[in-house]
Amino acid sequence: MALPELLNDWRHERQFAQSVAAWKVLPARAARAAEFPTDLHPQLGDALRRRGIPKLYSHQLSAWRAAQNGKHIVVVTGTASGKTLCYNLPVLDELLRQPDSRALYLFPTKALAQDQADEVRGILGEIRDVRGNMGDKGNAGANAARLSPLSPLIFPNLHSPIIATYDGDTPTDQRPAIRNHARIVITNPDMLHTGILPHHTKWQAFFEQLRFVVIDELHALRGVFGSHVANVMRRLKRIANFYGASPQFIMASATIANPIELAERIVEETVTLIDDDGAPRGEKHFIIYNPPVVNKDLGLRRSAVLEAVRLGNQLLNHDVQTILFARSRQTVELTLNYLQQSRPVGDLFNQATNHQTTHPTLRAYRGGYLPSVRREIERGLREGEVRGVVATNALELGVDIGQMGASVMVGYPGNIAATWQQAGRAGRTSATSLALLVASAAPIDQYLAHHPSWFFGRTPEHGLINPDNLIILLHHLRCAAFELPFVKGESFGNIEGGRVKEFLDFLTDEGVLHPSNEKYFWMSEKYPADSVSLRSASPDTVVIQHVANPHPNSPPFAKGAHKGRDDDTLPLRGGGWAGDGGFLDEPPAALGEVDLHSAFWMLHPQAIYMHEGQQYFVAALDMEKKIAQVHRVSVDYYTEAKQEVTIELSEQFAEAEVCGGTKAHGEIKVTSQVTGFKKIKLFTHEILGAGLLEMPSSELLTTGYWLTVSDATVERLRALGLWRADPNDYGPNWQELRRRTRERDAFRCQNCGVKENGTEHHVHHKLPFKTFANHQLANQLLNLVTLCPSCHMKVELAVHVRSSLAGLSFVLGHLAPLFLMCDRRDVGVHSDPKSPLSNGQPTVVIYDQVPAGIGLSERLYELHDDLLARAHELVTSCDCLDGCPSCVGPAGESGEGAKQQTVALIEALSDNARRRAAHEHN
Repeated sequence: MALPELLNDWRHERQFAQSVAAWKVLPARAARAAEFPTDLHPQLGDALRRRGIPKLYSHQLSAWRAAQNGKHIVVVTGTASGKTLCYNLPVLDELLRQPDSRALYLFPTKALAQDQADEVRGILGEIRDVRGNMGDKGNAGANAARLSPLSPLIFPNLHSPIIATYDGDTPTDQRPAIRNHARIVITNPDMLHTGILPHHTKWQAFFEQLRFVVIDELHALRGVFGSHVANVMRRLKRIANFYGASPQFIMASATIANPIELAERIVEETVTLIDDDGAPRGEKHFIIYNPPVVNKDLGLRRSAVLEAVRLGNQLLNHDVQTILFARSRQTVELTLNYLQQSRPVGDLFNQATNHQTTHPTLRAYRGGYLPSVRREIERGLREGEVRGVVATNALELGVDIGQMGASVMVGYPGNIAATWQQAGRAGRTSATSLALLVASAAPIDQYLAHHPSWFFGRTPEHGLINPDNLIILLHHLRCAAFELPFVKGESFGNIEGGRVKEFLDFLTDEGVLHPSNEKYFWMSEKYPADSVSLRSASPDTVVIQHVANPHPNSPPFAKGAHKGRDDDTLPLRGGGWAGDGGFLDEPPAALGEVDLHSAFWMLHPQAIYMHEGQQYFVAALDMEKKIAQVHRVSVDYYTEAKQEVTIELSEQFAEAEVCGGTKAHGEIKVTSQVTGFKKIKLFTHEILGAGLLEMPSSELLTTGYWLTVSDATVERLRALGLWRADPNDYGPNWQELRRRTRERDAFRCQNCGVKENGTEHHVHHKLPFKTFANHQLANQLLNLVTLCPSCHMKVELAVHVRSSLAGLSFVLGHLAPLFLMCDRRDVGVHSDPKSPLSNGQPTVVIYDQVPAGIGLSERLYELHDDLLARAHELVTSCDCLDGCPSCVGPAGESGEGAKQQTVALIEALSDNARRRAAHEHN
């Protein structure tokens, strides 16, 4: 009863109650049960009863009937509703009746595959245990064993497994037996893509008898990953057909808006939906908590991370097993670090060995950890030894982690489906449970906090994929051609033969295919699947190597290297120094890996990389070898990269006039470059300093949606004094003023004292240029100061003068995920007062962060009016005076947040917003 007591305390605690944006109580629900169907194999029914399952839920029975009628099905019910039995029943029944039938189970992660393998083994174990007991009594047991087609494969003294996982962790010596004898093979799409389909000749017996393909967690197959998996299904069906099989698909998913559409795009078959959830549930409290405002003028709220840590501590103190979900790896590590420091622990750091140890009841869980570590954490959660875990969405899926009492979400997870999925990780019994969403300062979070009915009354988002994305499709056509020669005129999934031939001819010109006798044969020595990652547009990753002891003269340890600067870094605790140069000869240890694109901003030189709550300083990033070298440090800050983006038009697909301007959709080239970073103090999040970087640029050819403001709208807003998006025009004598300022300041930086050395210093306006009516007033020598590039960057980071265009870009970029089933990082946003996309007119661009795009920006193009209406609601309902991180972006020290200008711009671009504003005024 600890959780109900805490909830009662929270209801009567003034500070907590004032921060509650919504408190919904989802009542307990009784099960709607049904008897086992009469056509279910009796041995299977008996095994389920022995496992404490006397009846089926109504949706399990509906799934059984649809599967028995040969339909492809997708089951969409809540977490812990018994979806696994919806596919295990028909599969195991088939295997009991047909001794040669096979089934393939696909899960998006290895952890989930291992978890579900244990579930199936548990059911099979009940059948085995009964026969084993009978066998001990003599011949009767042996005779009973011979009666079942399963029996030769489930007795432990025989070597042929009935069920086996087949992934990268499967020992090599076990793989032949699995290929030849396993009746259920459990794997993930990645292993199917690289380890099974390219070697299908070794799987002939399996593919010839393939009866079922199970795809669990279907909602995870969206975006790039889902687009890849849809093509893997095309290849799977092509190979199964080659061996004379036509498998039946059974899929399961968390709640999404378009389960049939997504399922049918993945498998390209007609699919039946099962969504009448008959499972019971306990009472669940769902709270949206908006941290209190600490600065009303600037609209600043208390940190969501710190509030989540505080509330999470209260849950742990009441012995409520708790999972805290964070949006990013870095936030996971920060949250764990804060929890560790705020709890009464004595074994976080072993003073004798100078090595950090892990608190036995508190762990972090995210991608990049070794598999053995993740399995250890999962086991600790199931057994109750680990009382709290901080995780990314890696634990969002249905891995068995026991009976969690509370799920705390540090910020909105990015979409409604993910939110309910994370909330469902708690309350997997009939006991009371809690889902607590702690809103961050991000606009999307604040919109939900101010409009909670929008969240509770809205259906989950659509899962969007584009299997015909040209880059992704060509990748899989290469893989398919390697697996089986293409016959001229052959289709590939729903792509008809004539179009496939065009692609095959292109691959022939590329030199990887050779046409002969009406067929296309693979000719390259390359193994195509090995170079195609299903999880990202690029298969490349950067390995993070931990080097135990750096040389004392290497950053950040050099004596006096940071004297007089604000970025001092503390050295390692203990440990010996290296010799005269470089690192000790001790070989580096692999700490983890990140994808190539993320490496630029996560692992740039001087970045602080965090792993299991421990900080690591990035000493070097070698993009050629794809290795980052890091060493352990203890500092009071973390880093955040600064990127510069330019956008060019490749091809425009659509354009339409809208209120106040035009909207368009097309193909664009996005060039981005990490140019620097900020150092942000732990706990207080104040900016301690900054640094400049010279990193290589990266190019992305993708699709985008852009909104261009018309000249008439700009002139109208300019006349009202509500337009500040024009580029700075420093006047005709600016270069002379720069020279005079630098000369007056003796060509020295007036902050750090560094003198010019071959490169001119910058000249900075003390009061921002945009705050003046004209350049004559802004360019007075008293308002100008000489700064070196590094100091200039630091100063600019602290002074924000936002324009209405920048404010609109900020809010649209953060609201876009409300309409898309995607993460905030799946879309990029950029504003330009003189955009090349629109002949130099002011423009806001939102684009897919995926090569060639997957349809996200096209969907926003269609939802243009709704997007602007939500933006208007968010900005006008925000309590700040002139802009804050929750609406148009932080106002900064100058107080110029452009809130009024942004509202005026949105109303100029939206009929709905303009009418609403006029109605409120009247």
